Amino acid sequence: MNPFENLQPRSVWSHFATLCAIPRPSLHEAALKRHLIDWAQARGITAIVDSAGNLILKKPASLGCEAMPGVILQGHLDMVCQANAGTQHDFERDPIRAVVRDGWLVAEDTTLGADNGIGVALALAALEEPGLVHPVLEVLLTVNEESGMDGARGLVSGTLQGKTLINLDTEEWGHFYLGCAGGVDVEVRRDCEQEKLPPDYVAMQLEVSGLRGGHSGIDIHLGRGNAIKLLAEALRELASNHDLRLIGLQGGTARNAIPREAVAVFALPAEDAAQLATWTQQKHDAWRERFAEADAGVSLAVRQASLDSGANMPLSLALSPEGRGNIIAKAERDRLLGFLDSAANGVIRSSDEFSGVTDTSDNLGVVALEQGAFRATFKVRSLQDARADVLADEMVAHAESFGLRAWKDGAYPGWTPNPSSPLLALCQQVYATQFGQPASLQVIHAGLECGLLAASHPHLDMISFGPDIRGAHAPGESVEIASVARCWQLLKAVLSELAKRGSLG
Repeated sequence: MNPFENLQPRSVWSHFATLCAIPRPSLHEAALKRHLIDWAQARGITAIVDSAGNLILKKPASLGCEAMPGVILQGHLDMVCQANAGTQHDFERDPIRAVVRDGWLVAEDTTLGADNGIGVALALAALEEPGLVHPVLEVLLTVNEESGMDGARGLVSGTLQGKTLINLDTEEWGHFYLGCAGGVDVEVRRDCEQEKLPPDYVAMQLEVSGLRGGHSGIDIHLGRGNAIKLLAEALRELASNHDLRLIGLQGGTARNAIPREAVAVFALPAEDAAQLATWTQQKHDAWRERFAEADAGVSLAVRQASLDSGANMPLSLALSPEGRGNIIAKAERDRLLGFLDSAANGVIRSSDEFSGVTDTSDNLGVVALEQGAFRATFKVRSLQDARADVLADEMVAHAESFGLRAWKDGAYPGWTPNPSSPLLALCQQVYATQFGQPASLQVIHAGLECGLLAASHPHLDMISFGPDIRGAHAPGESVEIASVARCWQLLKAVLSELAKRGSLG
């Protein structure tokens, strides 16, 4: 069955169906851009790809609105790609499979891409809506937002001509967002000393799974488990009681997603390995009690692994082809596990200005240890750029204190709130007229592109809104169908009001 067939508004869902059909991981948006260029040209809409790879679609103003300042609608083309363990899905080739359940469109075993596919669909629908009176419309669809904000970062000053910008990349209906966190990545590396595995050791595999994961900004305050942190905790406890020889680690797939799964391969003396089942069950039960409210599905499991040519080894965490190859030295084991166990993770500071909003946080998103090469990536966020920078510096220093190489990368600014924004005032008035109640005002502990867009186009008056989306950046992501219709109603009404009023200054 086609899950989109009876959804309203039809134009919006038709575009989102296309976005689900054409794979669009970060850095792989080319096929979607080609489709949208053909779509635009067939409708007389100007389509330009800028030097950063962004797609800009431009439609002339309605008759009589030619002299009015233009409006920019903005979203990003790429999506976070996450799938449950055991799910066979190639995000570069396979379409997203969705179902309708209880008023929500859901991808059961993967991410849905409602972040930010619904925003893109709303903007495309506005370009072809018959009878909509509007100023000049520019639709800016950026690339690689989820893994670096490269499109917004590379936007050349003066590219956009509009005076107001509506970002369609937030995930809570009924709220106007007027500010967001900035961020920076912290990268950690080490080439570990290796040694031969002693004889009579048994290879074991320890797996953390069943966690909910989620968006590393929006969901960071919910107390969910971080699979990498839990794995490090368990391994360190084992290493304190047994001669554990570490072979490999793998956990997380994206710095901006709370990791749901992590796995380690290690070796123990045969007599010690026989004791692991009881310890594992006790640890599993303790975690189930600890995360009963925030992450009740957490699971810890252990099984024997083969040392022969990587057989049964997960995620390429194998020894050399000879079988009993190199492992990392015990001092290196202690270094890595000590670092991972003690590294800051989660909410660091709550906002003094905005109740219930996280001010500063970090997320240990990715870790890998393969053939002695260790790497880890953290995502740092803050509503204050200076605080993000300070925390990142502290994390670099912490890593270096363990003898690891570390550096900052990929910094982007936050979006400073402007409560006296004329665009905000207009949108509040339109919202109250359309829905009979006031909208809430929020800042978001996530990285919208508005901060970077303000850096290259400081004249822009900006606001952000969107439908209700649950579980962005995690399998099971869903979007409420009715809230998409309300977003469409609001967007059309705001554009019509802008056409009537002209300048907001």
